[in-house]
Amino acid sequence: MALSARESVQQWRIYRWWNERLTEVPLISIVDDDDLFRAAIEKLVKSLGLTARTFASAESYLQSSWLKETHCLIADVQMPNMSGLELQERLSHLGFDIPIIFITAYPNDAVRTKAINAGAVCFLHKPLDLQGPRVADCLQAALSRPKGPSKVT
Repeated sequence: MALSARESVQQWRIYRWWNERLTEVPLISIVDDDDLFRAAIEKLVKSLGLTARTFASAESYLQSSWLKETHCLIADVQMPNMSGLELQERLSHLGFDIPIIFITAYPNDAVRTKAINAGAVCFLHKPLDLQGPRVADCLQAALSRPKGPSKVT
């Protein structure tokens, strides 16, 4: 999908903003059970000059060595075995304060409210909110957010 001139300028602005403020390239972890969607989000994140790691399940992410390195998590809401909301709760119990951007093909106001109240940065709907600057705006908000206390060292 080709970017409009406005989207290209916005991506460059965000890329430049991050590079001016950070000495390391932030790691964005992507957790989604849909292979094609996971690859598309990874490509988008990398196009913004960020590093991305992908995981097919919440469990594989939790077992990875990337938890402490993750600057932002993009997670699907509905996944087998452990949902995105359950992953958010588990991370909180483990002491991780990772900004989370939720994505879902099945928008639900009650789920959205629960996710946002638990600290999610954004709650996006597949595929409409993933076209245009919404993901980049959410990533900028997540990476700009001051980190809260974390028990993890």
